[in-house]
Amino acid sequence: MINNTTVKKLCDDARLLPLKPGVYLHRDAAGNIIYVGKSRALKNRVSSYFQALEKHSPKTLRLVSEIASFDYIVTDTEQEALILENELIKLHSPKYNIKLKDGRRYPYLKLSLSDDYPRLSMVRKREPGSKNEALYFGPYSGTKTVFDIMDTANRFFRLPTCKKQFPRDIGKTRPCIYKQMGSCVGVCTGEVSKEQYAHIIEKLVLFLKNDFSSVVKELKTEMEQSAERLEFERAAQIRDTIYSLEKLKSKQKIVASPDFEADVFGLYQDDLVTCAAMLVIRQGRICDVCEFTFSPKEILTGESFFSFLAELYKSRDLIPKKILIDAPLFFDEDTALSEYLSSRAGYAVHLISPERGDNLALVKLAKDNAKECADRTKNNDRKDSELLVSIAQLLRLGVVPDRIESYDISNSGAQHTTCGMVVVEGAKFKKSAYKSFNIQSAEMDDYSAMAEALTRRVERALSGSEEFLPLPDLILLDGGKGHVSTVRRVLEEYSLDIPVFGMVKDDYHKTRCLTDGENDISIASNGPVFRFVFSIQEEVHRYSLSRMDARRRKSVKTSSLEKIKGIGKAKADVLLRAFGSLKALKDASAEDIAAVSGISKQNGKDVFEYFHKDAQASKDGAERS
Repeated sequence: MINNTTVKKLCDDARLLPLKPGVYLHRDAAGNIIYVGKSRALKNRVSSYFQALEKHSPKTLRLVSEIASFDYIVTDTEQEALILENELIKLHSPKYNIKLKDGRRYPYLKLSLSDDYPRLSMVRKREPGSKNEALYFGPYSGTKTVFDIMDTANRFFRLPTCKKQFPRDIGKTRPCIYKQMGSCVGVCTGEVSKEQYAHIIEKLVLFLKNDFSSVVKELKTEMEQSAERLEFERAAQIRDTIYSLEKLKSKQKIVASPDFEADVFGLYQDDLVTCAAMLVIRQGRICDVCEFTFSPKEILTGESFFSFLAELYKSRDLIPKKILIDAPLFFDEDTALSEYLSSRAGYAVHLISPERGDNLALVKLAKDNAKECADRTKNNDRKDSELLVSIAQLLRLGVVPDRIESYDISNSGAQHTTCGMVVVEGAKFKKSAYKSFNIQSAEMDDYSAMAEALTRRVERALSGSEEFLPLPDLILLDGGKGHVSTVRRVLEEYSLDIPVFGMVKDDYHKTRCLTDGENDISIASNGPVFRFVFSIQEEVHRYSLSRMDARRRKSVKTSSLEKIKGIGKAKADVLLRAFGSLKALKDASAEDIAAVSGISKQNGKDVFEYFHKDAQASKDGAERS
């Protein structure tokens, strides 16, 4: 509900702002930052929120209704404002800003040309250096795409995928089954010269650059020559490769001339969902499609979308010279983004809002992809909602369980007892909210461990820790009636009324039913509910086991360090945290070890000598002989 008095006051305050570039921060009544924006003219942009309200979208009206005050920061340039806006969005995660959900770098395929026998690998960063040392292809939308292409390339060109190092391991062992099956050229046999392998790599590079015609033409020639030499099996293999390449080529739609390269963005939004699609066009072909889905609260405007693009291209090492964007969102925000991307790329990057012709057709194609993404998202959300309603009806819950938490106990004998907690929100696993509890109680049975974990979890929530809020609508335990009664006693101590059910397994380790401690509730006849509960049970078991195993491995490493003179548990933990792994510690010099806070020079010397005593003994023996 919009308070007209508040809006009028905010509008009056906004008129006092300078006509300079900068960043503004909208706050709610509690002082929380709910939206961060930037503008080349703060006065005009901030004032626009509180004027002509009837022209605002429903999402913007919801934002305005929550604004109680605003702050602003003046910058020298619009580009500085863009960079500062991104930093503030990452810092505060305002609920109305659109955000890049996955900030990881996008993957590339790397071909190491410095090796005598180059192979493909997946990397997330292009290393600086000479182009003669490595070739990079991508970036791609995800690791699945990369590994699919890598598997296809390895299969087509019969590249070695084993762990052998060439030429070091040539002739040392018998060829593996892949050579016998014809899936590998067999570098290990010594029958493949560097020149022959280089020729294969040349065709591989053409393939990865989408130059299918040159590869197919050469393969056809090779197939005919194999047939003339009566090598019919090899000719058949090449024929199958050609067929597969042509099939793969047909999937990559040609949309422009071979010299055209661009990223094309299309957008779709309604009251339920907002989606963006990016067509990655290289050498005139759509070689990848990236989709982004935003929550209903996130407001998509030209300003916020360009901020999103700035953050997106931080994680992409290659920025095309042309970026095509949907016209309705293209207004005076483009200059700062274009300058920012150009400075990152090292060449001019042009943001284009096409109004006609082939470029407009590409934007429309991207918009169609965005709409399809939105339709899929809404359909999945509908199915998720129906699933949660079914669970609420089956278990006779008072509310539909939007947040579900599941717990499982894992241990290694009587040691390293760990309770894993996985979280499901909106029928989807929320891995960022997972927690694990290192059990400290003297009693090592599952019930006392579960009680300790739930007690600590509840107390953290009741103390106001945001990490442990909100409390769940439903708790599912990997266990039976005993676990349910144990957890219920904990909840009763804190006067919490949260439904608790145990996930009971059958003899085949599959979820048989749910139990409330007194009654068993069969879920076998409800396929979606059964699969959902089974996936939760498998995930919580996997997570708790992985956390327990991590503790066990760390303990083994720590105990091995404690054998060194002057190194106790505390210093062992410090060293492992500083170097990240035992291997990194072994490779470190005595000076590097001693440089760690809390580690003396003598400690550094003792640790170094402990890991290198065999090498020193060999050296001394060689000197004596």
